[in-house]
Amino acid sequence: MKKRVVVIGIGIFGFNVARNLYEHGIEVVAVDKKRESIQQVKDYCTKAILADGTDKNVIDAIGLREDDIVIVSFGEDLAASTLITLHLKQLKIKNIIVKAPNMEHMLVLESVGATEVIIPEKEMAGKVAKSIISPNILDYIPLTDDYMICEIAPPASLVGKTLADVHLRSKYHVDVIAIRDTLTDKVHMVPTNYIIKDSEVMVVIGRTKDIDQIE
Repeated sequence: MKKRVVVIGIGIFGFNVARNLYEHGIEVVAVDKKRESIQQVKDYCTKAILADGTDKNVIDAIGLREDDIVIVSFGEDLAASTLITLHLKQLKIKNIIVKAPNMEHMLVLESVGATEVIIPEKEMAGKVAKSIISPNILDYIPLTDDYMICEIAPPASLVGKTLADVHLRSKYHVDVIAIRDTLTDKVHMVPTNYIIKDSEVMVVIGRTKDIDQIE
């Protein structure tokens, strides 16, 4: 059965999530009580529903399946987010992703059944700060407080050399797991004697403080 995502609340966050998923071939159902929001998203989803997403009858009418992914985006309305999360939990939805404005809301939403809570402002702030602290790091996924996987633009000192030449593992305790060409998007998995080019990015794994030292 094709994966389906239901986005409830079509603000800036909800709209962009719906559009990105739909453009990648995912079946997307968008729900919002504002007509202008539905008009805006209708060309970027499989189905757009003009209705109050906090209404249990509306949610029941959608015919949610347990394996649907539901994204709830009600801004700072904690009561609405909590009520819909509780109802989704009662329907045994396995993946309930909720947008929250702060940590306090996150704790409440997790306690009532949200499987993942996203604080966009916090995550974006972290990425902006990281881009200033380590300008070579293009994107990253934290694994723990100490370890991460990230894409790093190779410093000039590494360009033209092989990975064996630069000794990233012995010098920085960092492993290169792939090389991605930014021009073609071609990925070379677990390269060894691959010559690093300035048009490529390295996908590395290691401790954050070690990755920050690569220069």
